Amino acid sequence: MAITVRIPTVLRNLTGEKAKVSIEADTIDSMIASLESTFPGVKERLCDESGKLRRFVNVFVGDEDIRFLDGQDTALNDNDEVDIVPAIAGGC
Repeated sequence: MAITVRIPTVLRNLTGEKAKVSIEADTIDSMIASLESTFPGVKERLCDESGKLRRFVNVFVGDEDIRFLDGQDTALNDNDEVDIVPAIAGGC
């Protein structure tokens, strides 16, 4: 299934500065694998050594946080839009 993934600024150096990429994937896990095969280095930035998304990486399918769906097993449908959003911390 063809989906669109919105790439955060901090990862665009790995995608040739593309803000959006179109890939084939039917779950979040397969999306990560597809991104890695097309843009090497993406997975290590998104996932820990066991292959689980890092705590500071938020992923949304449409407006839904995958943490409240099926996590990395969340199913994707044709034409879904997935947002990868790194958490931001800071302040005084």
